[in-house]
Amino acid sequence: MSRPKRMVVTGGAGFIGTHTVAALLAEGTAVLVLDDLRHACGQPVPPSVELEEHDLGSPAAAQAVARFRPDAILHLAAQGGVSRSVRDPAGDALVNVVGTVALLKASVDAGCRRFVFASSGGAIYGRARRLPTAERTTPRPLSPYGAAKLAGEGYLGMFTRTFGLRTLALRYSNVYGPFQDGTGEAGVVAITCERLLSGRPPEIRGDGEQTRDFVFVRDVADANLRALRSPLTGAINIGTGIATSVRAVVEELVAAAAYAGPFTFVDGRPGEVRDTALEIGRASRLLGWKPSTSLRDGLRQTFTSFRERARPAPAPANAEPAEVATTAGRESPAGSG
Repeated sequence: MSRPKRMVVTGGAGFIGTHTVAALLAEGTAVLVLDDLRHACGQPVPPSVELEEHDLGSPAAAQAVARFRPDAILHLAAQGGVSRSVRDPAGDALVNVVGTVALLKASVDAGCRRFVFASSGGAIYGRARRLPTAERTTPRPLSPYGAAKLAGEGYLGMFTRTFGLRTLALRYSNVYGPFQDGTGEAGVVAITCERLLSGRPPEIRGDGEQTRDFVFVRDVADANLRALRSPLTGAINIGTGIATSVRAVVEELVAAAAYAGPFTFVDGRPGEVRDTALEIGRASRLLGWKPSTSLRDGLRQTFTSFRERARPAPAPANAEPAEVATTAGRESPAGSG
């Protein structure tokens, strides 16, 4: 397929979306971002990007797609968080399944040719017997979130067979990097950065020896662009193939912060997988993609970014000193991903 000239990115104001939109703009692509802004990462959407604030299942979102008439759609928007999905499986399905189906239908109605879906290799495979896990492994999700992503992939396949829409699911491992949300149920990297910079001890769920496949967000943005240009259908893993313990990641961030205090350990979350790592040979062969950022470099870049964003803006010249009120931040224990 040729490079898409007009792109819709759902969730384009979020963490992965922000990096991907920047890469698309660098290629001269016209971009429409559809986002409800509930999980915006705080970076402003570039002025050259069209932004419409809609729920994906709404008629307004379908009308926006029809007006823009994209060549391709990158569907990143989702209700994230395994624990949240366990608490509210129906609500998770409403966003992650029904919203995806509505967007697929809108794509076909608008004459779109390509649809790339952000799936989850960490959640779909469940307790895989073999690590790194290849795409041929039978998915056995342990959480409603993973089940919803798998259901979304099923609908992608149906829309390819029935309507000719060329769909591809990218099964991400644990994505981390600058602009990630460090509150709520975000990943361990972002939460640890937030805690260290706010003077709180790093917090680890479980024993810290559970492993994840951590992949840097700019490498994921590169994979997204390659997928959008490709005619491939089906599913492809996007990760590093390397399993790293949560404790090792926290220790790397602690070193970057020059923190010398204790760690705090809390109970693990229900529905989370103990160990994950994704086999990425198919991405290399079929997309020409490999991650280029080492974990150490990526973590250092991420901590530096969080530290720079945490610095207060310089006061205007001749400004009067102001009283500062402080409130305790909401404590969010680091998950295992």
